[in-house]
Amino acid sequence: MSFTLAIVGRPNVGKSTLFNRLVGKRLALVDDQPGVTRDLREGVGRLGDLRFIVVDSAGLEIAEDDSLQGRMRRLTERAVDEADVCLFVIDARVGVTAADEYFADILRRRARHVILAANKAEGRAGEAGAMEAYALGLGEPLRISAEHGEGMDDLYRALVPLAEAFEAQNVQQAPETDVAVKDGDDETEDWRPSASKPLQIAVIGRPNAGKSTLINKILGEDRLLTGPEAGITRDSISVSTNFMGTPVRIFDTAGMRKKARVTDKVEKLSVADGLRAVRFAEVVVVLLDVGIPFEQQDLRIADFAETEGRAVVVAANKWDLEEDKPEKLKELREAFERLLPQLKGAPLVTVSARTGKGLDRLHNAILKAHEVWNRRIPTARLNQWLSAMTEAHPPPAPGGRRIRLRYITQVKTRPPAFVVMATHTDKLPDSYQRYLVNGLRQDFDMPGTPIRLTFRDQGTKNPYKDKASKINQSGALSKHKHRQKPKGS
Repeated sequence: MSFTLAIVGRPNVGKSTLFNRLVGKRLALVDDQPGVTRDLREGVGRLGDLRFIVVDSAGLEIAEDDSLQGRMRRLTERAVDEADVCLFVIDARVGVTAADEYFADILRRRARHVILAANKAEGRAGEAGAMEAYALGLGEPLRISAEHGEGMDDLYRALVPLAEAFEAQNVQQAPETDVAVKDGDDETEDWRPSASKPLQIAVIGRPNAGKSTLINKILGEDRLLTGPEAGITRDSISVSTNFMGTPVRIFDTAGMRKKARVTDKVEKLSVADGLRAVRFAEVVVVLLDVGIPFEQQDLRIADFAETEGRAVVVAANKWDLEEDKPEKLKELREAFERLLPQLKGAPLVTVSARTGKGLDRLHNAILKAHEVWNRRIPTARLNQWLSAMTEAHPPPAPGGRRIRLRYITQVKTRPPAFVVMATHTDKLPDSYQRYLVNGLRQDFDMPGTPIRLTFRDQGTKNPYKDKASKINQSGALSKHKHRQKPKGS
């Protein structure tokens, strides 16, 4: 990546639409109402042959207090300070406003390089506003339309000289070495987290459970917007970091309320974005508020993660506020086993997102869950296990028809999935399937991870019968019989 481009401007000028245009995906939520974006969202931008990091920011507000708008503004100003280039976007149809002039002055003082873009300039409606933009003193404005893709060639031409300058600067600063450096270890398993393939983690839970605060503590900086208000996070923001030596990419998701309570259009989009993040994750951390744990919505969220086949870790947040910790922990474990039997054995850890206590336990639990999620068991061991399980507890014989479990093999990992070849599979009760799944968990040390067990009806046919007959016909015995035939027959 040659440089970082931060898109800044007032609310509702089209920053997120332009971000989606540059990354080539609909990553950022887009809606007509202002203030949809609140956090900083990063993506890989592509424009011609240029590759760069593009940052979508919250709309700049004239607020300097500790209100939500003030915290959003400080987060955007931080993006301005860290970015190599700032793309200042105004609404050409509205024209230059007092807020635009105010923020243009801030960018002149704080930004390294500024490119001015007049968005929504398609047609004649944006001509006057584009001309007004000259008064901001930031050079010639680019007339673009993020929605229709107009003006992207002009943006490319403006970025090329800056990209070349950054490239030359990076070459000059690169250290020289005469030793060939080899990254990675050939002997390590390919599913292990690495810099090229970081561990994908999604943090989900109800609103105000402390998801953004927890991720900020893991990052060691206030990267995500936090506060006492419920529902601050809207986009599913992903950030890359090194979590206690493990390369990870963490998705912060919007708080998920009961479906009946979600009436706002943006909240519906936020929840859908969070569910999509779960499907892309490898390990899902279900974050609970220890003061009101395992409410109905918590159970639905955890069940959704299990249904999607993700490795699940349950974390009880705000543990520093709990007085009787041993008794509370006992209650949590009892409620977990009773209310979430489908996640039996999954890690349950206590953390404090505010103080950072318990992050080491959370890290170890995530790595353990990920290792189990990727576990593969040899077929020979599986069939020895199946034989012992059926001897200890034989399958039922409904209607006098004995069910035979002939063979088991693992067909995939992530999550572990097994296929059992059997007879009369339609007669096999669910209780016996649970017996086998629980046996797999216990005997092969796979607590908590989703296990997929499928039965295929093999019938009563011997799969080796035809092979045996062909061997007999073409073998030495058939030749011997042919020689023994009487003459004249």
